[in-house]
Amino acid sequence: MKLWKILGLAGVAGVAASGAIIARDQRQRAQLSPEQVRDRLHERLAESEKPAG
Repeated sequence: MKLWKILGLAGVAGVAASGAIIARDQRQRAQLSPEQVRDRLHERLAESEKPAG
């Protein structure tokens, strides 16, 4: 029975850690200005249009 408790606690800790990482990422994104978002999107588009090789 102790094994299930340990596995359950490990699962809860994993979910909490994932939530913290996602929340931190959302806060960083929310701090970007519209110009910064637009610049990042243009950079990603330019990278995706490069020939592979």
